[in-house]
Amino acid sequence: MATRWGICSAGKISHDFCVALRTLTPEDHQIVAVAARDLQHAEEFAKKHNIPRAYGSYDELARDPDIDVVYIGIIHPYHLSTGKLFMTSKKNVLVEKPLAMNSREVQELIAAAQENNVFLMEAIWTRFFPLSLEVRRLLGLGEVGDVQMVRADLGAPLTHIPRLAEKKMGGGALLDLGIYCLQFVLMVFNGEKPESIQATGHCIDTGVDGTAVLVLKFSGNRLAVCTCSITMMLTCDAVITGTKGTIKIPHHMWCPTTLEVNGKEMQFPLPEAGMALNFTNSTGLRYEAEEVRNCLLKGLKESPGMPWAHSTLLAEVIDEARRQMGVTYDQDNIC
Repeated sequence: MATRWGICSAGKISHDFCVALRTLTPEDHQIVAVAARDLQHAEEFAKKHNIPRAYGSYDELARDPDIDVVYIGIIHPYHLSTGKLFMTSKKNVLVEKPLAMNSREVQELIAAAQENNVFLMEAIWTRFFPLSLEVRRLLGLGEVGDVQMVRADLGAPLTHIPRLAEKKMGGGALLDLGIYCLQFVLMVFNGEKPESIQATGHCIDTGVDGTAVLVLKFSGNRLAVCTCSITMMLTCDAVITGTKGTIKIPHHMWCPTTLEVNGKEMQFPLPEAGMALNFTNSTGLRYEAEEVRNCLLKGLKESPGMPWAHSTLLAEVIDEARRQMGVTYDQDNIC
């Protein structure tokens, strides 16, 4: 039986997610409905993607009895309220990253999932790329020995995009880009909490972080360095250094298809898109959709590949980095 999807928002990432779903067999994945705050936008989106139902409010989507899971593709200041709306309506949810604006909100979402006995996953799509699975396999085999250092960079000049630069829209390098670098580090260190976090950088005139550099120290003197920026182009790569060699993702570390292990290159090509995409390698969104389906078929409420503990730690690390840099959002002041 197919997993029946509802799409919350008719924006760019929701478009790419729907295109990615179409690369999977319709016997496994069906898009049942889309909702937007404006009915016309929802109807236009539904027509473009051949979706049977369009709603002009998220409440209507929450009441649809024929939906197994909702993909929430709205901007992150609204993840908490919208996620709780669907979960209290007994809908499973896949919430775009970051799961919420801070660790307090993350805990509220997890509590809502537990109270309503539904599935909740942060849409860290990178975790489920075939390349990422191979990295985890290689680390498990000790291919590069004991990990000593992890470095991950991601940045581009993006301050012209309001949702990335405006505080009210949850802008800032850490929440939008740094989260990819940090999730990579937590994946490599298997969710271990760092012993210390040191953050520095600079803010842009809107009050959000333009560039951030984090140094994380883990047990055994293992280190990680993450750099993220919405003001400059960075290398957008990642390197794991071990006692016996290195694992490199030379580019597109957030949606990776090329891997170098001790100098040997491997390719993990993605399926072709049936429509134009808004973002790089977006057909790779299919892998997180498959993870959701597999978890639902097994009756799981959280993903082993992106568990709640990892989402919680991600938010806690970003909270601490923002504290050190003096970046606050309205959501931080709610008790």
